[in-house]
Amino acid sequence: MSLVTSKEMFKKAYEGHYAVGAFNVNNMEIIQGIVDAAKQENAPLILQVSAGARKYANPIYLRKLVEAAIEDSGIDICLHLDHGEDFEICKQCVDDGFTSVMIDGSKYPFEENIALTKRVVEYAHSKGVVVEAELGKLAGVEDAVKVNAKDATYTDPDQAKEFVERTGVDSLAIAIGTSHGAYKFKGDPSLDFERLQTIEKLLPNFPLVLHGSSSVPKEFVDLCNKYGGAIPGAAGVPEEMLKRASQMGVCKINIDTDLRLAMTACIRQVLVENPAEFDPRKYLGPGRVAIKDMVAHKMRDVLGCSGKR
Repeated sequence: MSLVTSKEMFKKAYEGHYAVGAFNVNNMEIIQGIVDAAKQENAPLILQVSAGARKYANPIYLRKLVEAAIEDSGIDICLHLDHGEDFEICKQCVDDGFTSVMIDGSKYPFEENIALTKRVVEYAHSKGVVVEAELGKLAGVEDAVKVNAKDATYTDPDQAKEFVERTGVDSLAIAIGTSHGAYKFKGDPSLDFERLQTIEKLLPNFPLVLHGSSSVPKEFVDLCNKYGGAIPGAAGVPEEMLKRASQMGVCKINIDTDLRLAMTACIRQVLVENPAEFDPRKYLGPGRVAIKDMVAHKMRDVLGCSGKR
């Protein structure tokens, strides 16, 4: 088995009306928990690395951990850069062996976003690497991505079609109402499925991507709150909405906040119930199990990709 691109994964997902989970990784235990779940569920897998994760763990450590996971598990994995902010970081990740990169030019005007994306596509494609781009702005905070609610904009369907045609990008992250981070909605959550349907019709057989799709089960929020740190108002996208989106051309759904909260809740519980504990294995081990259980749930019950590898 080996590092692979997402091309075949997305083709199967589009035709099968399910989504592939793209899970953010930061350390060994998170990688192990995610990969164990993918092996258990026989599901396709994308591991993605943000700019913050690259700074925290050092890119070579993360890449070697992913290579070790492939060797240990015997499964193919797509290694993806999440929210690359410029050409240089995308080029570096391509040169470092990533099989997929995201160039996020959504903060720029339309023509500048096209020019930047096209430059990344030309370089990445010359190395056999696929490219994701973004059109529209999601509100919320995730690592270096910070967008106020007043600055958020939904993706224009006609612009999406033009953008894909002019850049040659392989997948497109769209904004239809999701939001980065744990703090999402003041009122009832809502996704613009009419907009999604229009985009899917204009871009048939083309993989769309949803960011900001955390949908944290209440049990983990309650657990975090119980064991020493309230998370007021943590509310995500209802899982039924994500299921529906995966049947409408969304082939990749990013998952990060759910994992952080599940692991943090478990670690807090261990340390509160055993305040004298100082062996990292005793709290990171259970945290790894929490990651595995969360990912398996997402693959099986939300994304619909269990048994699709």
